[in-house]
Amino acid sequence: MRWDPNETLAEDFRFKSYGLAPKSAADFAFLLHGFHFLSNDGTMAIILPHGVLFRGGAEERIRTKLLKDNNIDTVIGLPSNLFYSTGIPVCILVLKKCKKEDDVLFINASAEENFKKGKRQNHLRDKDIERIVKTYRNRPKEPIERYARSVSMEEIEDNGYNLNISRYVSTAEPEKKIDLNEVNERLALINERIQTHADEHNEFLKELGLKAI
Repeated sequence: MRWDPNETLAEDFRFKSYGLAPKSAADFAFLLHGFHFLSNDGTMAIILPHGVLFRGGAEERIRTKLLKDNNIDTVIGLPSNLFYSTGIPVCILVLKKCKKEDDVLFINASAEENFKKGKRQNHLRDKDIERIVKTYRNRPKEPIERYARSVSMEEIEDNGYNLNISRYVSTAEPEKKIDLNEVNERLALINERIQTHADEHNEFLKELGLKAI
């Protein structure tokens, strides 16, 4: 949809307290529309591109107010190619007006072990969805390595109200363990093959009266 922020919209009851989303990205306009109509004891979940988590300007001001008002409950990062309409990775923002916790839960569900990779489309399996839901409901106080962490508002403030998931939960792939014995055996086999082929090649050179290598 086209989004054309103007003075009339600036006074709109949905946006007045937060400011308008920029013309280049209407994501927060959709969010604020839904959030305004959310009941006081309701929970809202909205799928958005990752840019809403860290972009500056008007979006930073809206994001900062939502955080200071303790309305952002959880940030869930999903893998790319989940949807037919776009290949970009997305996130789910969970918001509440009656939030009790004074932290934000981050869930990194984008690592390869947390979804099934397809040729064209990636898929969240039942076990992947169950893990997300279980983590959301339990809201662990201790970090789950490379997957989830509850982050205090003080730390988020120190990060300039930036919600980029990688700032709070490591998204790096674990280093693969290397079996040095296996590597040595493979190198020895390769060297043996090289020598065998070199010997065969030198025999041909000898027959042709050429210098061996």
